[in-house]
Amino acid sequence: MDWIGIALQALAALFILAVGLGVLLVAVLFVLDRTQRGDAIRRNYPVIGRFRHLFTTLGEFFRQYFFAMDREELPFNRAQRNWVYAAAEGRSNTLAFGSTRLTSTPGTPIFMNAAFPPLDDQYGTTAPLVIGPHCPTPYAAPSVFNISGMSYGAISRPAVRALAHGARMAGIWMNTGEGGLSLYHLEGGCDIVFQIGTAKYGVRDAAGNLDDEKLRAVAAHDQVRMFEIKLSQGAKPGKGGILPADKVTPEIAEIRGIPEAEDSLSPNRHREAGSWGELLDLIAHVRAVTGKPTGIKTCLGSLDPWEAFFAEIDRRGPESAPDFITVDGGEGGTGAAPMPLMDLVGMPLREALVRIVDLRDRHGLHDRIRVVASGKLVNPGDVAWAICAGADFVTNARGFMFSLGCIQALKCNRNTCPTGVTTHDPRLQAGLVAEEKDRRVAAYARTIIGEVEMIAHSVGVAEPRLMRRRHVRLVQEDGRSVPMNEISPSVPRPEPA
Repeated sequence: MDWIGIALQALAALFILAVGLGVLLVAVLFVLDRTQRGDAIRRNYPVIGRFRHLFTTLGEFFRQYFFAMDREELPFNRAQRNWVYAAAEGRSNTLAFGSTRLTSTPGTPIFMNAAFPPLDDQYGTTAPLVIGPHCPTPYAAPSVFNISGMSYGAISRPAVRALAHGARMAGIWMNTGEGGLSLYHLEGGCDIVFQIGTAKYGVRDAAGNLDDEKLRAVAAHDQVRMFEIKLSQGAKPGKGGILPADKVTPEIAEIRGIPEAEDSLSPNRHREAGSWGELLDLIAHVRAVTGKPTGIKTCLGSLDPWEAFFAEIDRRGPESAPDFITVDGGEGGTGAAPMPLMDLVGMPLREALVRIVDLRDRHGLHDRIRVVASGKLVNPGDVAWAICAGADFVTNARGFMFSLGCIQALKCNRNTCPTGVTTHDPRLQAGLVAEEKDRRVAAYARTIIGEVEMIAHSVGVAEPRLMRRRHVRLVQEDGRSVPMNEISPSVPRPEPA
């Protein structure tokens, strides 16, 4: 039994050593905290003051998993995320007992079910809608719901690959975001919308100006169906894109045409478009060089300036108009944005969409300019509301991020995303297997489309684009709901000549 005594003595020695090291560590931290000058809490409360930062950091974790109710979290609550996860996995999204949603919250849409909805054999199919009828190569877009702009750089290589393959499987388009076109976008075989940001990534010369030869090279890919000139986005209106240096890998630098390992900051606007006339000139130039539909993406600050835009279109003629306008709400998200812009700048989508649709229709351009709604529309009810408001298409980014496995860790700007969606750390990217996630992307898109069609049938129409503002009520401050067409009457469309 001597070995038992020896073992106990060794354990006691180790315990004493550990205690001694612990006391020494506390003493060192005490001296460091008391003598440093940068943090008043640590200086006044040595050692224990360090726990404040730890608990602040962990607070986000504990709120998400232990304390927040299903519909409390921001920017997306647990109920919204769980719906996407279930849809992406092909699981049933039916519920029991009753809704947890507070239908008395102002702004809540309540769809008006029909007394005699269509039977199963009376449903229609959502026909492709043509964008850019005056272009040499118009685009007959097959799906009402599509993937919004997420650049290769903001998101990872496996994320791009999974989205591209999933988009093809679901028959929807994928927007490249402003980071240029990569082989990973093309390998999936999906329809692609190439976004031209203010830095002209992928189609720029050494000085950052638009390079027509590179533009033609992009347009030469049959998969590239349209071009979107990004004026602004909801998360940071009036501010160019931000890609931190640790995300500018050699490959991303080559695709974008910028130096590697340096912060990549886009200009606040397109230098050659400082007026509405110059913007229409830029749209016309891109359309002429590529031969493909060309539109714009913007976050509205006020409707007044856009009156002059449509007046200039009236002066030049309908063919001068953008082929589509993507309206991004001020609640839009991104990988990196200053808090004042994220929180306080830009008109919310629920105001902006209706105003742009009505402005377009007042100028008789309903069939000329397609309107795309973008911004926090991750569930079927959000998409159905946007179509009722007048959107021809809906695009979404963060819902598709959830379908890839995003857990809303809010690390998009730090290159430490734990799910591999927004990081370029190879170790973390290894967790995202594109060959598995593409099916989740496709399943999410199909489920959204299927349930929007279900809402359309419930309100009494055969397919989603037949929904109108009269089909949805909006809850007001006093708790009553009012038909949307009474709050924002639709503009009568001119009769065809």
